[in-house]
Amino acid sequence: MSLPHRASRLSVLARLQLGLEALYRVETRLPIDAFLVDAETREAALGGGGRLPREQLVVRQVEGELAMALFVDQAALTNLERHDPADRLDERNFTDFCLAVEGVSHFVYLALCAAGDRAVSQLELELQAEVDKYACCLLLAGRDPALRRRLYRDVRFADDLDPDERSRYQAANAEANRYAAALERRFVDTERTDALLTELRRFYRMALADKLGRIATL
Repeated sequence: MSLPHRASRLSVLARLQLGLEALYRVETRLPIDAFLVDAETREAALGGGGRLPREQLVVRQVEGELAMALFVDQAALTNLERHDPADRLDERNFTDFCLAVEGVSHFVYLALCAAGDRAVSQLELELQAEVDKYACCLLLAGRDPALRRRLYRDVRFADDLDPDERSRYQAANAEANRYAAALERRFVDTERTDALLTELRRFYRMALADKLGRIATL
């Protein structure tokens, strides 16, 4: 994955969107910055209720059309502008980079599913976002033996998750970890980058049941 440098004058999220869409050879034609909202707007869209995590895609059906708004913690965006991951991905920006990737992943994937009139579950969105975080970190910063541990094992789920949410996040985390481990064995450790990209693009276009089947097969 190539992340355009900030000299392009694009925001971090816009550059991430370009990188992610280039990685998977897809195009939404939706500028993500136009859908970005602040905390106050996010809370109003939620009607004053619900969880308020540091990253959230708010979705509504409006007159038969899908309306989306993306919230990403401003402190995280400011940190990424200060410590550009295009220059170096390290302890200063790793957590915020993953947060931003998750938001962009949700936005792009849901937009593509909506354009294709394809239903998508929350588990599918979360699983793809977890895979996207691994792929983006790997392709941006290179092989790191600790990457899977940092992404999937050294995690703590929010205390205010309800049982269904917790189960969904845990399932996405576990399945993405299994998939990333298989990618490492088959493609990363053997330096088969072209085959890795082919696999990632194929996986991206699968429905949830096929994704889970692919992970089990690998």
